[in-house]
Amino acid sequence: MDGLIQKANVLIEALPYIRKFFGRTFVVKYGGNAMTDPELKRSVILDLVLLKFIGINPVIVHGGGPEINGLLKRLGMEATFVNGLRVTDAPTMEVVQMVLIGKVNKELVSLIDQSGGRAVGLSGLDGHLIEALPLDPGLGYVGRVGRINAQLLHLLSREGYIPVVSSVGLGPDGHAYNINADTVAGELAVALEAEKLIMLTDVEGIFARRGDPASLISSLPVARARALIAAGEIDGGMIPKVEACIRAVEGGVGRTHIIDGRLLHSMLLEIF
Repeated sequence: MDGLIQKANVLIEALPYIRKFFGRTFVVKYGGNAMTDPELKRSVILDLVLLKFIGINPVIVHGGGPEINGLLKRLGMEATFVNGLRVTDAPTMEVVQMVLIGKVNKELVSLIDQSGGRAVGLSGLDGHLIEALPLDPGLGYVGRVGRINAQLLHLLSREGYIPVVSSVGLGPDGHAYNINADTVAGELAVALEAEKLIMLTDVEGIFARRGDPASLISSLPVARARALIAAGEIDGGMIPKVEACIRAVEGGVGRTHIIDGRLLHSMLLEIF
């Protein structure tokens, strides 16, 4: 009986948050170990399906860098990076589309469907969802977000679907462009007027002193985030995540979260 009461208390404690977030949109950037470890993947998918069934509208954004690198290697193609950005010529862009749109996206849609939810897989090419602008001619088909068709995602959410978006956009020249998934997530959160932007990553979070777990920061104002980037305390792959969060907050998103996707159900624990 005590166990049943404890379960009931957990539900009661979650009620204020469920009521507060009912009908709101959460944009979730899905990546890292949570995309490759089967148990973590199942945990994240179940979290997303649960959110949908209690009246929250999750929108998933994903990349797939390791999978792209793996296929390029198998095809005998070299991966080249400049300042952390993948140089994307036409053959590489074909591989990017094959992996992100044809493999990773459809796997996530299938997992959501198997877990009792309903998902629709999209790329920025569908319905002009993400209109891209070239970032740098020297990088080839690498883009930045120019415009987002938020109406399409709102329509799918209202009809009970979980949109799953791969970070490929449609350029003004009619070509597909590879866009950083963190950047896409931040721009989507702004366009959708989301309540939250949630970044799943492979570390505990942001440290005030690089590499020092004891300096984990629980809450970070925008000004301090910029200062930590300038000081080099935030570096590497964490920079686009933090910059996407800054963009989201300044664009009107209620709150952003960078959470450790290596922990089972970390998303639910953070939200509720």
